[in-house]
Amino acid sequence: MPADTVRILDGNEFVVSDRQGDLEATPTENHGLFLDDTRFLSRWVLTVNGLRPKLLSVDDVAYFKVQFFAAVATGTVYVDSHLSVVRQRAVGRGFSEDITLTNHSRKRMELEVRLEAAADFADLFEVKDKLEKKGELYRRVTDHQLVLGYRRERFERQTVISADQPAEIREDGLVFRVRLEAQSEWTTRVEVAAKPRLGRGAGAAMVYERGARRDLGMSVQDWIAAAPKLVSSWGPLELTYKRCLVDLAALRFRTEIFPGAVPAAGLPWFMAIFGRDSLITSFQALPYAPELAATTLRLLALFQGRVDDPFRDEEPGKILHELRLGEMTAFEERPHSPYYGSADATALFLVLLEEYERWTGDTALARALEREARAAIAWIDHHGDRDGDGYIEYERRNKETGLENQCWKDSWDSVAFADGTLAPAPRATCELQGYAYDAKRRTARLAREVWRDPAWAAELEQQAAGLRRRFNEDFWIADRGFFALALDGQKRKVDSLTSNIGHLLWSGIADADKAECCVRHLLSEALFSGWGVRTMADTEGSYNPIGYHVGTVWPHDNSIIAWGLRRYGYRAEAARISRAMLEAAELFPHRLPEAFAGYRRAATRYPVEYPTACSPQAWATGAPLLFVRALLGLDSDGQHLIIDPALPEPFSHLELLDVPGRWGRMDAFARARLQV
Repeated sequence: MPADTVRILDGNEFVVSDRQGDLEATPTENHGLFLDDTRFLSRWVLTVNGLRPKLLSVDDVAYFKVQFFAAVATGTVYVDSHLSVVRQRAVGRGFSEDITLTNHSRKRMELEVRLEAAADFADLFEVKDKLEKKGELYRRVTDHQLVLGYRRERFERQTVISADQPAEIREDGLVFRVRLEAQSEWTTRVEVAAKPRLGRGAGAAMVYERGARRDLGMSVQDWIAAAPKLVSSWGPLELTYKRCLVDLAALRFRTEIFPGAVPAAGLPWFMAIFGRDSLITSFQALPYAPELAATTLRLLALFQGRVDDPFRDEEPGKILHELRLGEMTAFEERPHSPYYGSADATALFLVLLEEYERWTGDTALARALEREARAAIAWIDHHGDRDGDGYIEYERRNKETGLENQCWKDSWDSVAFADGTLAPAPRATCELQGYAYDAKRRTARLAREVWRDPAWAAELEQQAAGLRRRFNEDFWIADRGFFALALDGQKRKVDSLTSNIGHLLWSGIADADKAECCVRHLLSEALFSGWGVRTMADTEGSYNPIGYHVGTVWPHDNSIIAWGLRRYGYRAEAARISRAMLEAAELFPHRLPEAFAGYRRAATRYPVEYPTACSPQAWATGAPLLFVRALLGLDSDGQHLIIDPALPEPFSHLELLDVPGRWGRMDAFARARLQV
């Protein structure tokens, strides 16, 4: 988010304003109160006697509330004001705003306090794509309230504004006539209530918990208290760790379907359920907050594909990509009710299920999801493998609104040859095959140990072994010494050097000798910027240090690579990447964004921001948690907590206390030091 904006959020609801506290949505400013993918307030401007108060400071009290301190200035070079203004805002079922005026002079003041209000009820897709509304906007004053509304057939949304002090309610806002005695103060609480009225489409399928939860502060304290305590000789890591826990709390998405929360993907564009994002974030957070994984698995299983629907890219057994609740989804102008255009979420669902059971010992959930796991394997073998060659490949069936690329690098230009030529579809990216291999290996263990089906377990292990053998033959580019990014629609090897090869280490599909070559590339100057591994090497034709998936550095990508390096025994290399990324986190400060630019560290004193990166963003928030796991070498063998630390300078010791798992709670200590 830009530095000149302030945002507060809670799950699927958030407010973006300027640093004054005002909301003024324009073609270039995406201010507003957003809930369920709809902007319920697009204008909210405070004036006193026709003047906007001059900002003094902003206090981000918590992720769900903020305070703005201001004064009504005289217009001289000094603020020199006798009237201060404090706005205290907290999100929850819309938001509440306490406005306090203090007269510091010895004279009475006659004040006109005005709040201008408007709502365009733009769908989030309309905000991003600058589209016009198709329904009817309306305003009315009733029962001492201002009602702003929008109606399109049965789809209706309302914003209701009221105050606890007498006000003149107008269609364009509220006006307070305030007589403020000398050295006294006046306060009003204004409530902005967002009221979705369920019409048709996805809104009727998923009802989110709403309410101005006044216990939010306590709930985040409980959340942090329940997580392991981190103690580090390098102080910035402790601050980054706390920031991660707070941001994960802010991104929790609750439903009324069952207790618990899943991670929303990120602010501002992705405050929704995403299969891939929620699964990876839950994997990253497993040693810290295993309940996220449990709810994510249950929710995604509930929405698992049942039918063959080209509009939504839905197929039986497939795990969803994205679920939206806005107007364009309700009227099927977008397929997100939910949309299934993700070729990797289904395998990742199986990866997380096995990791969760092995870590927590929750066999009950694994037993409950056996049917969904079998359906996911069936999707990998049939619908995922479009042409029967044994590999997962994708090609969108909805040509108008479907995603061109359905791997995690889902921008249109992310899969290209070394000369920059785009690879034709269908595309079988390399990491998809790694995920499928890992999914089958892990599911085989569940089949044998939990579901008591040793025959299926043996079959899955045989399939995984065959996939690994064929993959290492078909994807390896011998003259360049790394795996192809993909096989294109003509079964040609897409020969760009990318960070995808690091995901092959996480999944374990790479043969040991080929893994060694990939490690050298991952830490080479072409891929490793000094801050982290780039999505694409700077030697490739499509490379752009500020290209979304063709040269930027993604924290979650690096966390997966670091954990993959640990899997193959490259402890020092994993520590080097982890240290670089944690140093970058300190400079952001302590909150890694979705992505940042791929410029060489030697050329920049600070990591360069990517202009439209989400922050906070779920799997970027989870990345430091996986880096800590990589530094400590934390794993589970199905019975015990394994600790195999490898600390780089400047660490002299690192502790993670009360790590939850099937062992109850255990402490992890590390004092070793590596030269990296």
